Amino acid sequence: MTRRRLCWRTGMTAVAILAAMPIASVAAEPVRDVGSRRQLFVDDWLIGRMTGLELKLHHPTPREVAIVFDQPWEGNVSAYVTVFRDGNRFRMYYRGAHYDYRTKKTTHQVTCYAESRDGIRWTKPKLGLVAFKGSKANNIVWDGVGSHNFTPFLDTNPECRPERKYKALATGKGGLLAFTSADGLRWQLLQPEPVITKGAFDSQNLAFWDSVRGRYVDFHRGFRNGVRDILTCTSRDFVHWTEPEWLDYGDAPREHLYTNAVVPYFRAPHVYLGFPKRFVPHRRSLNDASVSGVSDGVFMTSRDGRHWRRWTEAFIRPGPQPDRWRNRNNMTAWGLIVTRSSLSGAPDEISLYSSENYY
Repeated sequence: MTRRRLCWRTGMTAVAILAAMPIASVAAEPVRDVGSRRQLFVDDWLIGRMTGLELKLHHPTPREVAIVFDQPWEGNVSAYVTVFRDGNRFRMYYRGAHYDYRTKKTTHQVTCYAESRDGIRWTKPKLGLVAFKGSKANNIVWDGVGSHNFTPFLDTNPECRPERKYKALATGKGGLLAFTSADGLRWQLLQPEPVITKGAFDSQNLAFWDSVRGRYVDFHRGFRNGVRDILTCTSRDFVHWTEPEWLDYGDAPREHLYTNAVVPYFRAPHVYLGFPKRFVPHRRSLNDASVSGVSDGVFMTSRDGRHWRRWTEAFIRPGPQPDRWRNRNNMTAWGLIVTRSSLSGAPDEISLYSSENYY
């Protein structure tokens, strides 16, 4: 299985839309206080009226394969990838697991780690922390409870204690467990009891520090009337969380959202961007008609974390690669990073990562 890097550039469509709007129509709408913050045309919040115009969704451009999950402990169903910048390097965490077609069972689940200086070429350090089949010569950082979907982040809360600089959520008995680490490699439970208990949790459940609102924010899996959906809650201390609430997608149709990959946009953190994997149960895999659940990636945005504008058009399509038409591929990793362009003299790019050849 591989994880491919994709570059995403928001284009000039939004500027053209703003310039084309009649001044009278803008003046007739309520005045928006934008302050000195960067504003994105990812919704209609700044648009009073459009006639003969529409917002256009831009799609990421596929680049090189960034990392291949080919070690025995990584297996054929590595998933739930997390990527973030930490000082002068990038960190990547992901689940290593293997599905045995003969027994129809998963043989093991561990949390793996990789790092990069440029976000393009990734290495898997031999950490010597966790033994796999008698050897610690691997990049495993965790193999205990929660290894199915261990999802870390760098805590940017200015009041965060150094020994808890890195935090994570992962599924345990009864809900989501909280973990902490001083170095991002050696992890421990924050407390034995789960910190969030309402939800289904069998997905990549995540949290981060919201610097604009001064709180931790969580987004996790739930089932609403039999459909995979997303819940959110907040916390001041990462231990005590508000009652989870369902996301509101306006008039977008009900669809299975397998993951959420929600991030505050780093250049405008008052705006949330989400990259869920849309799971379509009735789609059949091209290479195995007995397997259902071909997926694509979608895009959504929010200014409060509760109310979202979700595009029904696919953001990441399976495309011409047969490996992407298999069950549960095209999962967008959690995290946006800035990488250099391969074109000489071109501006930097925003990169994200998407899975192919799962199973």
